[in-house]
Amino acid sequence: MNISLVIPCYNEGKNIPLILERCKIFSKHPNIEVILVDNGSTDQTPKILSDLLPIYQNCKSIRVEQNQGYGFGIKSGLASATGDILAWTHADMQTDPQDILQGGKFFEEFGQDIFVKGLRYGRPWTDVVFTIGMGIFETILLRKRMQDINAQPNMFSRSFYESWSFAPDDFSLDLYVYYEAKRKNLRILRFPVKFGERAYGSSHWNIDMMSKWKFIKRTISFSMDLKRKLPK
Repeated sequence: MNISLVIPCYNEGKNIPLILERCKIFSKHPNIEVILVDNGSTDQTPKILSDLLPIYQNCKSIRVEQNQGYGFGIKSGLASATGDILAWTHADMQTDPQDILQGGKFFEEFGQDIFVKGLRYGRPWTDVVFTIGMGIFETILLRKRMQDINAQPNMFSRSFYESWSFAPDDFSLDLYVYYEAKRKNLRILRFPVKFGERAYGSSHWNIDMMSKWKFIKRTISFSMDLKRKLPK
């Protein structure tokens, strides 16, 4: 079983050395590749990747010249992946890349017809309330139980990935993939992942109530579009 982990990086120059250090353990697992996607960064990300990647086995990068969204960066990484099990997680170090080692055990036990996703703990109560509300809304609208939609990592088979038809380019990708797994009756397996403090920089969307509101509006718009596209 070969695993490809995609980590989209947009202006994460200060976090990249930390990410690579956490990925160093994968040198003991030759079946795991890590793809850091320089998602149109305008900081020192390209230079840092160029300088550090030769030190880390199993890690490589691709460059998206112009940022077209979180989801676009992930899809670009997945398109270059070689594994039969694909995964992604965030670059902000709030979740640990090594979580895929625990997630991979489910594929060894249950095979590839599953969808594996983290379930976060240790978050601020305001974010937990926001997440619960989002889950309730999506559950009612899409008629599938949705919980902690944006938790990381997401892990799935290549055949599931190749079945996607209109995966979005923004943060709605988490919702789309989770929902598609539910719709296609994959067994959903969750495991607890610690959600820590961001090491450097700030979130590109979870900044204040205004940014949350913009995220909500984009998510609702995509959710309604998704519902319209569902088979009758």
